[in-house]
Amino acid sequence: MSGGAEMHGGAGLYADGVTAALKPATLALGGESLHLELPDGEAVIWPYDLIRLLPDQADRSGLVLANADDPVARLMVADEAFGRELRARCPNLGRRPPVSDPRRLVTWAVGAVASVALIIFVLVPLMADQLAEFLPPEGERALGDVTFDQIRSALSQNELVPIGICEEPAGLAALAAMRARLDPAADLPYPIRVHVLDHELINAFALPGGRIVLFRGLIEAAETAEEVGAVLAHEIGHVVGRDPTRDALRSAGSIGVLGLLLGDFAGGTVVLFLANQLINASYSQGAEIAADAYAHDLMRETGLSPAALGTMFERLRDKYGDAEGIVAHFASHPQMAARIAASQAAAEGVETGPPLLTEAEWRALRGICGGDPLPPATGRDPAPRTDTGDSGKKN
Repeated sequence: MSGGAEMHGGAGLYADGVTAALKPATLALGGESLHLELPDGEAVIWPYDLIRLLPDQADRSGLVLANADDPVARLMVADEAFGRELRARCPNLGRRPPVSDPRRLVTWAVGAVASVALIIFVLVPLMADQLAEFLPPEGERALGDVTFDQIRSALSQNELVPIGICEEPAGLAALAAMRARLDPAADLPYPIRVHVLDHELINAFALPGGRIVLFRGLIEAAETAEEVGAVLAHEIGHVVGRDPTRDALRSAGSIGVLGLLLGDFAGGTVVLFLANQLINASYSQGAEIAADAYAHDLMRETGLSPAALGTMFERLRDKYGDAEGIVAHFASHPQMAARIAASQAAAEGVETGPPLLTEAEWRALRGICGGDPLPPATGRDPAPRTDTGDSGKKN
């Protein structure tokens, strides 16, 4: 080897950062630099002022070194005596390597962000959609049950007392009558469970495992039982498509990835975000169109006008705007105007049967959370229930 001055020898393992192989290297301490000779005769020179010490993640004895001018290469020196001599000659051993090319740093940063984005927006949704097909119903119900309890706690003003479930007997009977008329049993992967929460939110959503949640505020804002029924039919459509399970898996997977990156290893953020995400669920355009279409079909087949869904959307949009309550929940994709028009088109030529609920049942449903039942939202005359045979069944 050249160098002019006397050189002390040693041995190490060299990784060039291009291949995975570790190459044995003969080491020599020159006057201004460390000389490496590789088995193929290649000579590598590391100036002492560019050598940096890296933490040895394998926790072995010796030194793991990098070259500030070649940050991907590594040199491992196990000989303690040689390592002490080398330390004495390297003035910048403990300093961070300078950023010699900021463009490379920017490129790495952009690549890292792109990789995370690929995982969150492409790989996680694909895996969630696949996993949803194989997740057993028991697993979906368990996920829905846990999330339901979390939502009740999150919406309560008292951390120790979750928000109440409305269970006034006459109201529950009216809700059961509505469910019996809108019978989706032939399409469901599991039975549905419908709850009304005692909260002023004008909203409704579905959870994994067949739970559907209506809020008191939604029932109070509706003018007819058919409007509530149309929203219920839409949420049943999401259950049939297993959209809540897919959305939950996507959300949990995405936040789980971010939790690993940002240090939330316990997963607390995942649970809280998941609860909020499902309350304000924003499904894909295809899922929303499918749920609307399912609601239209279910309403038609039970002798009810699909226009009730559009009427609910239109009136609430006019009253509350596009950014509140159920309007925000349903206004994601496609555009609200198109969805209103679709429900009106679906109602053309429909032969309607008896009202979804009698006037007494509608009053009872509006009072399901207790207290004095609200007055009817419309002035229609009471109508007896005349359901017969298959009038309330879906083919």
